[in-house]
Amino acid sequence: MNGLSIALAALGLCALLAAAYGYRRTQRTIRRLDAMLEQAISGRFDAHVYDEDTVSRLEFKMSRLLQHDALTRARLEKERGYVETLIGDISHQTKTPLANILLYAQLLGEQPLPKSAVPLAEFIGMQAEKLQFLIGALCKASRLEAGCVQVRPCKSSVSELFGALAAQHGAKAAVKGVCLTFEETALFAQFDPRWTMEAVGNLIDNAVKYTPEGGHIRVSASATPMFCRLAVADDGPGIPQEEHAKVFERFFRGQGAAAQEGVGLGLYLAREIALSQGGYMRLRSEPGKGAELCVFLPACGERM
Repeated sequence: MNGLSIALAALGLCALLAAAYGYRRTQRTIRRLDAMLEQAISGRFDAHVYDEDTVSRLEFKMSRLLQHDALTRARLEKERGYVETLIGDISHQTKTPLANILLYAQLLGEQPLPKSAVPLAEFIGMQAEKLQFLIGALCKASRLEAGCVQVRPCKSSVSELFGALAAQHGAKAAVKGVCLTFEETALFAQFDPRWTMEAVGNLIDNAVKYTPEGGHIRVSASATPMFCRLAVADDGPGIPQEEHAKVFERFFRGQGAAAQEGVGLGLYLAREIALSQGGYMRLRSEPGKGAELCVFLPACGERM
């Protein structure tokens, strides 16, 4: 009986020791996996530290997965650098020829041309301006998509943004006979002033373009618990319901846009800028009742 008790006690002790060893080994493996994941998150993972002789099969597979992820990340960074260089080259190499075309088109228009040649000179200038705008818009959109542009949202004044937009677009609206008004606001929000001016400016430019003479465009701001809403509302022709899901697509132009100049990049670029700042866009419109395009930007919860 004593011998049996001793044997059982010995077996129990062995079982406890085995359990303790297994627990310690499991904990050690978990800690090593945790360290590997932490290194991968911080970009410091080195697959050479781990090899099949010194780690478990799970750790080895994890190291291969993280090594693949690191290589993929490095390849994406390299491709992004290539895209940024390519976009920069296109922008730089086309700037001078386009400027020359515009200059010579202007000089040509000032010459005593045959009557039939005058509209041709004007057409050359218009198409060169359109091409210049298209290349600029494409470069901006491509930089945003590739992550080459660092949009830096910070606490910014909506009132100052509206003042800059009024100075930029007021004259164009007045020339067309459209009343452009900005509501007073004391709101602040988290946004990059330069890029947000580009986004909201595109909305105003669209509104001026499609609002008939004598029409009104109202730019306003309002606060929600999480966002600051910047709205551009007009009393133009409106947008059909079936086009609402397409207006933010690249190069999309609705049925009512055929008679207007444009390339279909303004709203697409505005949405990309909003998304890059943690915001989004929304459209409300009915045919014959105008349109309201809104940019929602993260709020900072403070007012002047």
